[in-house]
Amino acid sequence: MGARPKLTQKRRTQMLEAAMEVIVERGLCETRIADVAERAGLSPALVVYYFGSKESLLTEALAYAEDLFYIEAFRELTGIEGATERMVRLIELACPPVVRRESDEYWTLWVELWSRALRNDEAARKREALERRWRNTIAEVVREGQRSGEFGVCDPERFATYLSALMDGLALQALFGDPAVSGELVNEMCLEAAARELGFDPGAVGRKEEGGGQEELAAER
Repeated sequence: MGARPKLTQKRRTQMLEAAMEVIVERGLCETRIADVAERAGLSPALVVYYFGSKESLLTEALAYAEDLFYIEAFRELTGIEGATERMVRLIELACPPVVRRESDEYWTLWVELWSRALRNDEAARKREALERRWRNTIAEVVREGQRSGEFGVCDPERFATYLSALMDGLALQALFGDPAVSGELVNEMCLEAAARELGFDPGAVGRKEEGGGQEELAAER
């Protein structure tokens, strides 16, 4: 009896990851329970047993994908000293200048969750909670920068809403392949907006990193 909860969590994660892969490949509407079960190497009946319905499985898979991104971002941001550096890295994580397959998959799943949230109450609640958590993360970095004197006066929550919406809108255009909106441009525009609103020099971060590297090289010599 004691091994059952551990097995349940393992199977649940296995099915959520399989669902994520299938959704990215086929889209939400074309994803079937049978497809997810086959990808996970399990029976369709077992998938239904754990999630109850296709709708619940897909909503949970989309939220799970967002959780993975947030956990990784939070872990990385907490290891960075300085609010300016954290803000720059936060923007890079959400909107990397060089678009990777992982970031494309993240945005694809996020778009699917938005679409589902329009007509599904459970998905709408999940989307709202995830969006609130992301905005709170941005706002907390702003508050840290204001306490340290790195950022100027502004409303952290209002700025978080603004930056989040800007990243969402530009990233979607890049995801859809708009030739005028590259990943590099998205990153640049979001960074410029943050620097303008918060009052920091984005170029100083790069110069600081270069200076640190030169100091380390000099020390080795």
